[in-house]
Amino acid sequence: MLVTGDAVVLELPPAGLGTRLLGIIIDVVVQVVVLVGLLWLFGSFVFSLDAAGFAAVALGLVVLALVVVPATVETLTHGRSLGKLALGLRVVRDDGGPIRSRHAIARALVGFGEIYLALGALSAPFVLGTHRAKRLGDLVAGTYVVNERTALLSSPMVQMPPELAGWAATADLGQVPGSLGLAARSYLSRLDGLSPQARAQLGDRLAGELSALVSPPPPAGTSQERFIAAVLAERRARDGRRIASEQAQLQRLRAMAEHARGV
Repeated sequence: MLVTGDAVVLELPPAGLGTRLLGIIIDVVVQVVVLVGLLWLFGSFVFSLDAAGFAAVALGLVVLALVVVPATVETLTHGRSLGKLALGLRVVRDDGGPIRSRHAIARALVGFGEIYLALGALSAPFVLGTHRAKRLGDLVAGTYVVNERTALLSSPMVQMPPELAGWAATADLGQVPGSLGLAARSYLSRLDGLSPQARAQLGDRLAGELSALVSPPPPAGTSQERFIAAVLAERRARDGRRIASEQAQLQRLRAMAEHARGV
């Protein structure tokens, strides 16, 4: 999700099936090359061990190359592997936000089973059968892959109701899942197209689900729609601050590295 200067959201569409599969193939090739490199690097040590030691170390190298390294790369790059970088793709949460380490780890762990142990047999049905071309790891992690080279103009961002800004700033929103946030955002973007009855019923359901996960509750008398808008606006603001902090930290690290090279 990108934001223009006019506070308009640019929705990044899900990656197409062919692009998604090509990205997976590139990543698999890269990971296998890393594994071969590790085996070559530690080969003399590994083959000097007995059978039990050989199996343990070999398994450790496999997990390192096919699980730890991919998860670390996606965490540090906020959803981009070499294959995705080459094709302009990125992994995001179901609500469009940037992934965190738990998402990358879940994708890598499940990916090890579905792509390598099952030889891709578990990936293909899900990639082909889901509208966002999700593999099993994406379903478990609550993520999908977007194409950053194509942006679709969407509705303006949800704005914070002024009277709820103070409450939202101190509220605990950490339990709200991405799928619920996505449903709430979709609801607010379609308000004008809903009948009064559908608008009230859907608002009741979404507000009820959010109320069970948000603490403390909003001030008495808050309407459903303004409550939902406040939750979404605060989640977006917190994501924005976190991303800005991460980028600033990355810039500081780069500056320190450049200074160290100069010294």
